[in-house]
Amino acid sequence: MPEIQDNRTGYPAAVLWDMDGTLVDTEPFWIQARADLAAEYHVPWRDADAAFFVGKPLPVSAAEMRNRGVPLAGPELIDRLVHQVLDTIRDRIPWRPGAQELLARLAQARIPCALVTQAFRPVAGYIAQSAGPDAFLKVVAGDDVTHGKPHPEAYLTAAASLGIRPRDCLAIEDTDTGAASAVAAGMTVLVIPHLAHVPDGPFRSTRETLTGITLDDLRLLRPALRR
Repeated sequence: MPEIQDNRTGYPAAVLWDMDGTLVDTEPFWIQARADLAAEYHVPWRDADAAFFVGKPLPVSAAEMRNRGVPLAGPELIDRLVHQVLDTIRDRIPWRPGAQELLARLAQARIPCALVTQAFRPVAGYIAQSAGPDAFLKVVAGDDVTHGKPHPEAYLTAAASLGIRPRDCLAIEDTDTGAASAVAAGMTVLVIPHLAHVPDGPFRSTRETLTGITLDDLRLLRPALRR
């Protein structure tokens, strides 16, 4: 494990990014993949059903789809979803507004980033590589952990892999589930809501968009970091 670093610069020592809905607008791809799978097996499905799955770990999504009547084993069901989404993003990656620009600013400032996502590694790895060789030092995917968000395991794993104390990390999230995970890990969270409302709470700061966010903006979040 890397040596734990102490941060006294005022900036976050590392920025840990959620993926779906935060870095890339891929949540609609997962929604479509679930709807297509339900339709294939003639399972009733409504647009309103999509809201239940936003921010949920893939094993939870698979279990719920099985409960609703999709007759596939969990691993096979997850594999079908993952590969449909992977096929879709190979045609086009829908970056969220301001995400690539902020990644570039962080890379220039040599502030390390990690990708911390519920998506499984085939999708997470493809997105991380597509962001550029200097964008993400580490990737923690949904199949790398035992407990998905809102459990703190994924964020704690990412911080440990970078050798940085959780309290010195800033997480960027778009859901209440993800924000709860990062806060439980001891981090401050920059919330950029997307498809679902995210309530205010301790150690959370909310902005409408990543567009125009600077490193000094991130420094202003530093007083909320846990001591």
